[in-house]
Amino acid sequence: MAKQQSKKMEKKKTVNETNSGNCKDRDCPFHGSLKLRGKTFKGTVVSKHEKRIAIEFERMIYLRKYERYGRTKTKIHARLPKCAEKNVNVGDLVKIKECRPLSKIIHFAFLEKVNTGEEEK
Repeated sequence: MAKQQSKKMEKKKTVNETNSGNCKDRDCPFHGSLKLRGKTFKGTVVSKHEKRIAIEFERMIYLRKYERYGRTKTKIHARLPKCAEKNVNVGDLVKIKECRPLSKIIHFAFLEKVNTGEEEK
């Protein structure tokens, strides 16, 4: 039983790190009723809007015509809850996870911030 309680405590710590106040967002995966399932991606935040971020990541695809691999960039829009808005900036490396369709272009939700972007001088 002690192990189960320690696991619960670990989960609460990660949720509290993203909470920067009272979150009353129903589409928040931490404090609301939004359930995350499916694929997970890591990418760099390219643009930040109200309640939404766009991330971009590179992947390798096979080009059959040339019989070699080529790099392509994929851009995905993700829901950014109010409680995590202040922590995420353009250039940060974030992790997103699939959820139900929230709008025409948003099918993913912000999960966690992996790394801070490089600061420009």
